Amino acid sequence: MNFLIFVIAMGALIWGTELLIHQSERIALKFNIPEFIIGATIIALGTSLPETAAGVAASYAQKPQIAIANVIGSNIINITLVLASVFLVAAKIKPSRDFFAKDSTWTLMPALIFLLMIMDGIISRFDGMLLLLLMGAYLLFLTQDRKNIPQEHLEEINMLRFSWIKTVFALFFGLILIIIGAHFAIESASGIAKNFGISEWIIGIIMISIGTSLPELAVSLSAAVKGKADMAIGNIIGSNMANTSVVLGAAALTNPMPIQGMAHMFDIAAMIVATFLLVFIMANNLYNRSAGISLIIIFGLFISNTLQNI
Repeated sequence: MNFLIFVIAMGALIWGTELLIHQSERIALKFNIPEFIIGATIIALGTSLPETAAGVAASYAQKPQIAIANVIGSNIINITLVLASVFLVAAKIKPSRDFFAKDSTWTLMPALIFLLMIMDGIISRFDGMLLLLLMGAYLLFLTQDRKNIPQEHLEEINMLRFSWIKTVFALFFGLILIIIGAHFAIESASGIAKNFGISEWIIGIIMISIGTSLPELAVSLSAAVKGKADMAIGNIIGSNMANTSVVLGAAALTNPMPIQGMAHMFDIAAMIVATFLLVFIMANNLYNRSAGISLIIIFGLFISNTLQNI
């Protein structure tokens, strides 16, 4: 029963996210807000909304292991599975943006700051504020660098039938779905862990992280198929930044979160290795299937280690 509730809750969480993103885009376009600003804020933060909702719900329910594991697992999956899928699916990837020169710092910084923060065994509310400040710095960087970033074309949105009543109702309905979905996803996941005698960390790093990474997978694969490599790669960088800064930050502000770093060293190391491999790929322009296979190998090792600990 818990598994069925988990699947339905994750579906509600993702559906609510899609509603919120789509209606936010409509409102932004209604007020003639530039596409870049929409992409840098609504889309970049929106695809991490499931992780944020799940993280806050887990922290509020005094289940910090699920919240932290969700972030680590999502970051690993975004790089090793989502980005690898982009490399394997796209026929040819030649991004016009120099990601190494522009974005390598923002790729490494969240992971390294995370390492520093867990050394005292807890992610405090003060740490949470610093993480949210980091996201603010990233958005400021994007705004200042907007001239050098290719404009990402949003999906065609029909503005002829724009209605404030329908839009506000859809926003409210989407928000309710996210709140309810996040709550029941965490509670059912915790129930599954108890029923099968496995840790909440395993549930968070596999089940919840895979479920909450589906929006990133959908956006990135769609961009890759359409030949928008910059958007696909940029989505992963922005999503991982949002996962570490916004998701952990919001969860830590809800409740301080203790973590035993040594107990989860493999998962933390997998996230760091995947992050450095992404920077190496950017530095050498290795946007090809060989790089995709290398990333899949890390994903395989990550899954294998997790299954052995069940």
